[in-house]
Amino acid sequence: MSFLIVQNVNHTYFTAKQATKALENISFSIREGEFVSLLGPSGCGKTTMLSIISGLLQPTEGEVRIDGKAPDLKASSIGYMLQQDYLFPWKTIEENIFLGLKMKKQLNAESRKNALQLLHDIGLHGVEKQFPRQLSGGMRQRAALVRTLAVNPKILLLDEPFSALDFQTKLKLEDLVFKTLKQFHKTAVLVTHDIGEAISMSDRILLFAAKPGRLHKIFEVPEDLRRIRPFEARSKESYSILFNEIWKELESLENS
Repeated sequence: MSFLIVQNVNHTYFTAKQATKALENISFSIREGEFVSLLGPSGCGKTTMLSIISGLLQPTEGEVRIDGKAPDLKASSIGYMLQQDYLFPWKTIEENIFLGLKMKKQLNAESRKNALQLLHDIGLHGVEKQFPRQLSGGMRQRAALVRTLAVNPKILLLDEPFSALDFQTKLKLEDLVFKTLKQFHKTAVLVTHDIGEAISMSDRILLFAAKPGRLHKIFEVPEDLRRIRPFEARSKESYSILFNEIWKELESLENS
């Protein structure tokens, strides 16, 4: 059964002088617990699509349903993780990870305990009283992930969350996020321009074309890659085969 349904979505940005069509007739669905990546060239509407899924943006036409309901970012059902960690520098890590719970009036002894346990499980034991400036970029992103997961969202939206990190840290965080989402059986949508990241983390990849943004092709990631962590997936033959297939599709889009 489909958990997320995107149906006939079109979106146009209007200014005083012109109208720019960002998305054209987008339809797809995602099963509960599935990890799907939106991949494509710059300007293909990936982030616009993610904003519509989150409820931050209302589409010009069409609709989105998450577990049968219209998306509402204020509800605890949606978690959003961005390129920057956006931790408040004047608050401790502990205070930062409690923010979502506090805003949603869910902060109590049990939720506080669960958030701190998740912080420990994700490899950040002992940093509770430290401030963001005392942590590395990768550690701050891990703290941001804990803050996002603390409210127990049904779906996690990831907007290039690793793009500002060095390559080694990026690979480690890919593994960590993959493991964490599988452990908690979370549905996730990742926006990325990195083919390798999309293949190694996803169950399916939705390739978008640009001007206007439209769904060009859907790729199924082989089962042998979906079962193992992203770092290991990158060394498999099926990874290289799919990488080359997607690369050729992207080239054909750029040349068309």
